[in-house]
Amino acid sequence: MTQLTCKNETRQQNNMKPTNILFLTALTAVLMACGGPAGELVGVRKPAEFKEANPYGMVFIKKGSFMMGENAQSAIFGQPDNPFMTTVNAFWMDETEITNNEYKQFVLWVRDSIAYTNLILGPAAAGDDEEEDYEGGGNERLRQKYALRDRNAERNNQDEEMEEEEEEGRERVIDFRINWRQKLPWERPDADERRALAPMFYSDGTLRTIGLHYRYSWRNYDQARLLKNKFDVAKGQYPTGASARVDTFWIDEKGEIKDSTIVRPLREPKDLLTHKIISIYPDTMIWIRDFQFAYNDPIMQGYFSFPGYSEYPVVGVTWEQAHAFCHWRTKHYKDYNGFASHDYRLPTEAEWEYAARGGRKMAMYPWGGNYARDANGCFLANFKPYRGAYNDDTGTLTMRVAQFRPNDFGLFDMAGNVAEWTSSAYNPSTNTYVNDINSNFEYMARKDDPDILKCKVVKGGSWKDISYYMQCGVRTYEYQYESRAYIGFRCVRSFIGD
Repeated sequence: MTQLTCKNETRQQNNMKPTNILFLTALTAVLMACGGPAGELVGVRKPAEFKEANPYGMVFIKKGSFMMGENAQSAIFGQPDNPFMTTVNAFWMDETEITNNEYKQFVLWVRDSIAYTNLILGPAAAGDDEEEDYEGGGNERLRQKYALRDRNAERNNQDEEMEEEEEEGRERVIDFRINWRQKLPWERPDADERRALAPMFYSDGTLRTIGLHYRYSWRNYDQARLLKNKFDVAKGQYPTGASARVDTFWIDEKGEIKDSTIVRPLREPKDLLTHKIISIYPDTMIWIRDFQFAYNDPIMQGYFSFPGYSEYPVVGVTWEQAHAFCHWRTKHYKDYNGFASHDYRLPTEAEWEYAARGGRKMAMYPWGGNYARDANGCFLANFKPYRGAYNDDTGTLTMRVAQFRPNDFGLFDMAGNVAEWTSSAYNPSTNTYVNDINSNFEYMARKDDPDILKCKVVKGGSWKDISYYMQCGVRTYEYQYESRAYIGFRCVRSFIGD
């Protein structure tokens, strides 16, 4: 009986009309293509499941809440710090401060990009007086060797958003891409190559580090969120009279960076862009300028250049230079991976403090205890113990990163060694008005702003500070244009997901 039924079903299937078969095939194809019933709300085609890879050298910091601010009344200031409960989203954070070796990668990239540009456009791009010999944009032979010409390709100007270069009010379109596979002629340049690279060096052959300029741009979202600039969704435009206050930068005929604050009409998102040019080489003179009547000449001469200091935290870097480094790091990652992850950036004050506590909500220090020494009397960080017995913690000035135990999140040197820049602007009253989720007070100061608005929060304490400044909740500040021998930084990247 079973066999008969199967034969009948088979006979019925064989008798199906070709039209029915075509209809079923088409219906199946439609359902597979749409991912659901035709005509129903099924959403767009779902991409393949995404899982963010661990960024190299970074530690995952899970989301959480903590009591932000000093654990006890300040020993220096009479008023309490008004601690409050806040929550932060998950993010990635560098397990150590950015080292000299890591920052050198940025410096060498900028050096090489300038060298390629000079070889392609000629010395006139760097302000050479013999511009007439390179009229039309450099030596054609060198251009063919070091450039990939393609007007429809991505422009090479250190920022994909900046399609035109502004110099003294003039705009010069750059219509080439660097051929990075072509090795630079540092060792045996020919006559044309030597002439093109000459502006990068002093007469004695040493590199003009002051000329290592990085050009980039960012959107001033603080201008977009102003009520007067609120986008009118119904009309699809910004309101009449909307404007954005941004900075503009250019290089004058002497090769000096100039900048000014301008107010431009706000009609489209690109009007929010600030284009910046910044010299990115660390200030090595801080070792003798910040410490008068002290013999720090040897460390001044070798701290950034000598290989023995390669794993030491970079210092002598302003907040503005750290900001530029984060932009370059983002660009460098996306250029090689082609993946638009969240940008690398400086941590907010709340993120930094939460990460420093290592998941211990009321931890005074990153290691969780209330003292700067362990049960055996060993110091737990590089700072200024006692009345200045610097070497008692095994370090006199800065030390190699990761020489002390990490906190519970796996982060090294969140107290001592060097203090660290954050993205947050400094205000003594911040804790009284910031939001209680992803708390942050941030202000991108412009050229014409007073210095008081250019203060950025610095956290963690350094090799020259007493233990009070190493507490997770203690905050101090520095001006964004100043560099110090005791301030470095590390980067964070927002986590994709919850």
